[in-house]
Amino acid sequence: MKTKWKVALGIGVLAIGGAAAYANYKIKQGAIVSVTSSLVARQDLVSLVTSSGEIKPRNYINIGSNANAPSRVTEINVVEGQRVRKGQQLAKLESVQPEAQLAAQRANVATSEAESSATEAGLNAAEENIKSAQAAVDRSKADSERARQDFDRAKQLFEEKLIARQEFESKKSSYDSTMAAIREAEARVNQLRAARTQQAAQVNAAQRRVASSQANMRSAADVLQRTFATSPIDGVVTNLPVRVGETVVPGLQNSGASLIMTIADMSIITAEVKVDETDIVNVALGQRAQITIDAIPGKKFTGKVIEIGNTAILRSTGLAASQSAISSQEAKDFKVVVALENPPDEIRPGLSCTARITTATRPKALSIPIQALTVRQKGDLEPLKPGQKEPESMSPAQAKAAKEETQGVFVVKNGQASFKKVETGITGTTEIEVTSGLQEGEEIITGSYKIIRTLRNDAKVKVDNKTPMKAQS
Repeated sequence: MKTKWKVALGIGVLAIGGAAAYANYKIKQGAIVSVTSSLVARQDLVSLVTSSGEIKPRNYINIGSNANAPSRVTEINVVEGQRVRKGQQLAKLESVQPEAQLAAQRANVATSEAESSATEAGLNAAEENIKSAQAAVDRSKADSERARQDFDRAKQLFEEKLIARQEFESKKSSYDSTMAAIREAEARVNQLRAARTQQAAQVNAAQRRVASSQANMRSAADVLQRTFATSPIDGVVTNLPVRVGETVVPGLQNSGASLIMTIADMSIITAEVKVDETDIVNVALGQRAQITIDAIPGKKFTGKVIEIGNTAILRSTGLAASQSAISSQEAKDFKVVVALENPPDEIRPGLSCTARITTATRPKALSIPIQALTVRQKGDLEPLKPGQKEPESMSPAQAKAAKEETQGVFVVKNGQASFKKVETGITGTTEIEVTSGLQEGEEIITGSYKIIRTLRNDAKVKVDNKTPMKAQS
């Protein structure tokens, strides 16, 4: 019996040892993390910024009422979708009063011009009278000069007692008479010159009245012209909200009551999109873009960036952030305008579109899958001592340094996950460029997301790329 007990006891010890060894093996197997991996490789990377918006013409003008008061639409000479030329008459507003005012001002101009012509004729006649009077002065002076010479000779002869006193006095009277005639003629000239000055003043006043009446006529013509809506550009009528007989109100901006129609210059078609604030720093003028239009499926159009907005737009309201009275931390967008190259004829303003802007390209760039990139605190990268569950007590400076975050990936090396810090460049659709920290051909852990998020440095791993792992988040 004693031998049997010994045999049974030996068998029991062996069984217990085997169970302990099997349990230890299972525990060790449980500590090995199953992961997926890929190799660091080179490939062409394209960084894209994708945003949505709508098709808009580069230049469009809202035609409103320029009349001085609310006016009724009496004519509409175009239809929506019609092409128009610059200066073409589009519509006409009620113009009875402006036409009457213009006719009255034209009559005033005709009257003032007739008065001006009459005063100018009087001034011309005064000029002729002055010339005639001046000629009379000249003749009187010539007669006076002859009379003076006769008087001088008569005086000399009288002094020599060669002529009688009567003849001498006759010569003297003739001379005095010519001098009086000169003074009379000069007085007449002065009188006519004074009359001419007055006549010239009347001419100036008449000319000013003509200018004033002409200005009033131009003002009345302008008021009448404002009742005609003409196209300021070559384009297409894209919006025609009014009908004949409706009343439009002037002076109300962005109001349907003042809008007659919209003319769009369709020679340059753009896609106006809103780019997220995190991507706008990568967008630059001249970058190429690919545009898809929801209404035209299966076709892609090319273009380039021609305008980048500087003002942030609140995503919830669509208003500029500068217009908001309160500070907001909500998401913001920036307007980006992409000019389409060779837009189709069937394109229409307002169509929804999506633009994919190429912000950067890297040929043969060292790249890794985006999901392989993770962040760790420096303290989490320090290996734990045997039996240690938490880091030892640290000073405040050491604790702050331990919480500093580092970007990197886990590299598979000798069955262990080794964290490596990396620097990244541009981001593609599923890949991201690595500028430093990795070498081509290195094996990195790419999944699953939950494992990468919780994986510790130097943990044992087993690569299993045969069966796709279930995505976890």
